[in-house]
Amino acid sequence: MAANLPVLAVLPDLLAALRAGSNAVLVAPPGAGKTTAVAPALLDQPWVAGKRILLLSPRRLAARAAAERMASQADEPVGRTIGYRTRMDSRVSAATRIEVITEGIFTRLIQDDPELSRIAAVLFDEVHERSLDGDLGMALALDAQSALRPDLRIVAMSATLDGGRYVDLLGGAPLIEAQGRMYPVEHRYIGRDTQERIEDAMARAIRRALADEAGSILAFLPGAAEIERTFERLDPPADTEVHRLYGALDGTAQRAAIEPAPPGRRKLVLATSIAETSLTIDGVRVVIDSGLARRPRYERATGLTRLVTERVSQAAATQRAGRAGRTAPGIAIRLWSEGETRGLHPFDPPEILESDLTGLLLDLAIWGVSDPASLCWLDLPPAAAVAEAKSRLQRLGAIDEAGRPTPHGKQIATLPLRPRLAHMLVAAGWRGLGTTAAEVAALLTERGLGGRDADLDTRLRNWRRARDRRSEVARTLAGRWARLAGGGRDDDPEAAALCLALAFPDRIAKSRGRGDGQFLMRNGRAVRVEASDPLARADWLTVGEASGTAQGARVLLGAAISWTSVESLFGTDIERRAELRFDPATTGVIAEESRWLGAILLGRSRVETPDPAAVLAALLDAVRRGGLAMLALDDAAHAFRARVAFANGQGADLPDLSESALLANLDAWLAPLLAGQRRLDLPGELLTEALTQQLDWPQRQLLDRLAPARFATPAGTSHAIDYAADGGPVLSVRVQELFGLAAHPLAGSTPLTLILLSPAQRPIQMTRDLPGFWRGSWRAVQAEMKGRYPRHPWPDDPAAAPPTTRTKRADSQR
Repeated sequence: MAANLPVLAVLPDLLAALRAGSNAVLVAPPGAGKTTAVAPALLDQPWVAGKRILLLSPRRLAARAAAERMASQADEPVGRTIGYRTRMDSRVSAATRIEVITEGIFTRLIQDDPELSRIAAVLFDEVHERSLDGDLGMALALDAQSALRPDLRIVAMSATLDGGRYVDLLGGAPLIEAQGRMYPVEHRYIGRDTQERIEDAMARAIRRALADEAGSILAFLPGAAEIERTFERLDPPADTEVHRLYGALDGTAQRAAIEPAPPGRRKLVLATSIAETSLTIDGVRVVIDSGLARRPRYERATGLTRLVTERVSQAAATQRAGRAGRTAPGIAIRLWSEGETRGLHPFDPPEILESDLTGLLLDLAIWGVSDPASLCWLDLPPAAAVAEAKSRLQRLGAIDEAGRPTPHGKQIATLPLRPRLAHMLVAAGWRGLGTTAAEVAALLTERGLGGRDADLDTRLRNWRRARDRRSEVARTLAGRWARLAGGGRDDDPEAAALCLALAFPDRIAKSRGRGDGQFLMRNGRAVRVEASDPLARADWLTVGEASGTAQGARVLLGAAISWTSVESLFGTDIERRAELRFDPATTGVIAEESRWLGAILLGRSRVETPDPAAVLAALLDAVRRGGLAMLALDDAAHAFRARVAFANGQGADLPDLSESALLANLDAWLAPLLAGQRRLDLPGELLTEALTQQLDWPQRQLLDRLAPARFATPAGTSHAIDYAADGGPVLSVRVQELFGLAAHPLAGSTPLTLILLSPAQRPIQMTRDLPGFWRGSWRAVQAEMKGRYPRHPWPDDPAAAPPTTRTKRADSQR
């Protein structure tokens, strides 16, 4: 071990803190040596007493690299005193005292042995990354320490750490800080046109740095695709080795990327954020930072975790730049302007605040905790995410209503897979599809296996043929999982699709029928397949991965599946709904039964004998929405309602027959008429009678007094009074029928508006003062009408003349 590692200066303080207590917080800048120096320094402490030390790393590559470096410093092969365990690789033996493991491995380990009986200390490295597994591991370790193992040592270590928060989380643990050994780093801001592809800008910056600067170069890009496109654009000098570094590469390629360059040569490493922390790439003097990172973001609205490309945080940019100052003064070239740095978020958000918490909730249930708030967290899991995760686990049959694990939940929790995939493995094993399920799980957890085709079957075929080291290791891993599931011949041509459907039953998707690759998933969200992809022609899909928005995520991995297979898996989930639709064209109710798989409509069929109560409700609802115009109310009904409204305006207290009141009271007056009916074709007289029945006998008598329906003339005729007219009740009558009438006609106490008609039924005068009309305007009307209608009487004193409906000759012949 290098004698000048900065962390060595504070190791005595750390050892003293762990002798005096159980916990400590260590803050040491990048390159200080905390990852490789702390664990070996603890081995000879009395409290270790032959037990093992666990060093937790957020990433497999970093875990393997840390173990290999410590073993090299101890001049031993990996797997003797110092070893590592990751999901796809392991180098440990009975002699191993220090195990570098990934955080997910630790969760399985502590679930199997809550006392951590053979473990003396757990060192959480790079805790600032705030991974979900890291936060869970810390919560479980603290719980085990408080209840079962007060002698267990826990150390939180990081380069950029909010030390005060971890001090509180670890019960007031001592905070130990190393000053570090950072050489000065010059920051150069070269900017980038936002319209330019990032790989073009990066390739240009790399070419200039290769020409102008000495030493190796580390270039940060958001993802593997950008790395590959940048690599294609480069033509490096003969003395430069170019390496790519991202998670989907096999171990050999990853080791080559972080090893020192051979003497007389330098290296260029194109890396994702995997190289921000934990790893040391010797000889790097220049860092070129795109300022971008690709991170998973869980969208509760879609139920999908999608990868998004976004700006790095200030903390991540600082970590990246620091890689240039590990061994000598360096240069950090940033593809953004200096002013933009202030607009970056200070830190990356913790995964626990924006991730799918299904796995975390199942782990807690196995641990015996149904409420996450009962454990110690740096950030408490959000209540909405917890509720959603519990609901999903209940649908998988993994926990009961009280949050306790079911036998099925306990079984899937023993598998080293996320709950959905573990459930798939178990359920597929029951159906004899264990081998395919294990392969599907491998493809879903190891990015890049089998290529990037959206068709799961195509990827499986490619992977089964591949002979690279990573593919072979993944096949070995899948073989172990298949044995856990019970294997199976898997000769069903839809085996992969069936397995994917078992893992993601909410992502069964049906084509919208337009032939353009648009699908609707069972959970109600839209997804799409490129129109040129053969999957676009499928009637049904099962979706494993998708990326995009809730309005139309793009399918990254899926499989065509037949309706027969969908029905065999989820037939018991199909919901039948009775649906009644009002048809305005026929004024009748159409009764149908619809079948639904979640948000997917499977079909409708006509029902000949629907529930009469439901039909009645549909008819009444149609009237409520369409108003009284939906009914065949005749003139008598309208006249009756107008009389009642007039009477109420005069102070009567009769039932309200306005449209709003009648619509609010349909159940009382209309429902009895529609009972047993399928249409709104009620006779007008029946509706009028129903309205009339809203008034009892005394109320009808009052109505007749205040608003009589008709007026009897002196001539013995009867005429309807129009109470709906503007300005009050109106009576239209031939003037001769009112001869002899000296008082103006009333409706109750209200004068009628008289429209006096000629013998040809044309208006000749309007008045509300008939005696005044006889005395005044009658002379002018008389003079005009005599010449026009000479056969009819036009007396000089109409108030004293006999009323008539006849001509003068007819009257004289009587």
